[in-house]
Amino acid sequence: MTTESLQPADGPSSTTPTPVLAVVGRPNVGKSTLVNRIIGRREAVVQDVPGVTRDRVSYDANWSGRAFTVVDTGGWDPDARGLAERIAAQAEVAVNIADAVLFVVDATVGITDVDEAVVKILRKSGKPVVLAANKVDDQRAEAEAHGLWNLGLGEPYPVSALHGRGSGDMLDAILAALPETPAESLNEVGGPRRVAIVGKPNVGKSSLLNKLAKEDRVVVDDVAGTTVDPVDELVQLGGRTWRFIDTAGIRKRVKEASGHEYYASLRTGGAIERAEVCVMVVDGSQPISEQDLRIITNVADAGRALVIAFNKWDLVDEERRYYLEREIERDLVRVPWAPRVNITARTGWHVDKLVPVLDAALEGWGTRIGTGALNSFLGRLVAEHPHPVRGGRQPKVLFGTQVSTEPPTFVLFTSALLEAGYMRYIERRLREEFGFVGTPIHLQQRPREKRKR
Repeated sequence: MTTESLQPADGPSSTTPTPVLAVVGRPNVGKSTLVNRIIGRREAVVQDVPGVTRDRVSYDANWSGRAFTVVDTGGWDPDARGLAERIAAQAEVAVNIADAVLFVVDATVGITDVDEAVVKILRKSGKPVVLAANKVDDQRAEAEAHGLWNLGLGEPYPVSALHGRGSGDMLDAILAALPETPAESLNEVGGPRRVAIVGKPNVGKSSLLNKLAKEDRVVVDDVAGTTVDPVDELVQLGGRTWRFIDTAGIRKRVKEASGHEYYASLRTGGAIERAEVCVMVVDGSQPISEQDLRIITNVADAGRALVIAFNKWDLVDEERRYYLEREIERDLVRVPWAPRVNITARTGWHVDKLVPVLDAALEGWGTRIGTGALNSFLGRLVAEHPHPVRGGRQPKVLFGTQVSTEPPTFVLFTSALLEAGYMRYIERRLREEFGFVGTPIHLQQRPREKRKR
């Protein structure tokens, strides 16, 4: 039985306390492929190399009308050291917060010492465990899977994460192990505000999320590119719940990335689209780079609110501050509207100052101007500073209306096409008059068509 009928849950903004399933196992047994099979879409980054998943990453799933949360984890080796040790610690945290565990074993390899060590940890946790014998693509492999009874976890469910074989029976067993979702649970109207943490590799995005969450939520290492999947985390900040999305560092060129890095960069683009506001993390101790500017452009082009956080401020001395101010004046000329905050994510210095700037950016992003007020403003603007005469003609703004918010989008009805410089002037004056802090403004124009004689 395959999972073709499996449908994803209603999306990332759901705050219903759905039951949690942790997916664990040693590296490269196919956990992320199986997670994609369970949730019915390609979300978890998959590559035939151990260690692609490094954090615990949550996804919404639905099977037989019941919603639950799937937590994918990095490969679990109890004897790991260094980065691998922290990945294993994330898997252990996932088991502690889960209602049930899906333990994935490679049926073609059989029981290993690592598998037996993981079983001891799972028994100690006291959580219900469903045993998935993965990579069972034919009858011969199914016979080999029965040897996994020796793990003492009950019936092994032979599955092929790649082809979907046996996944329906496994999902039925998962539902039996998970507690029922409370009937009275309802989605919070609107849900928490969604904030994507973006930036180039190794600028401190994961450190910032860990400090905001007040726990080691994401694996942090000095090696650039530790985060691969976007990681969602509900964070209490300023007395409210926010949904923060940590993302992989965006590289110079997507085409330069290979394998899981390429797909991770696509996931990051999706995280920007899914967010309402992006916190662009820049290493304040280093010159603003082409990569930084490209990511800022990506956020603005996506129409998302933007806050720029200059991180590692403890490393910024007086000389660096002087040059940084010059770089901001020169390089951030396209986004002078984006509020800036100086932080040190490692120590938590000034991290609390993110709340007011996030609120300001979201308020600007959702600002709507009444048609009367807008046209009164446009009338004054045109009277004070009319469009230059070009070729004996002077284009005029006849009427304007705001057609949408998030981001604020305006349509100007004109007598003829306005020059780009005049459009920039209108945007600047709109900001001076109405604020629009932290948000791009989209200005469109509709020149009046010439009447045919």
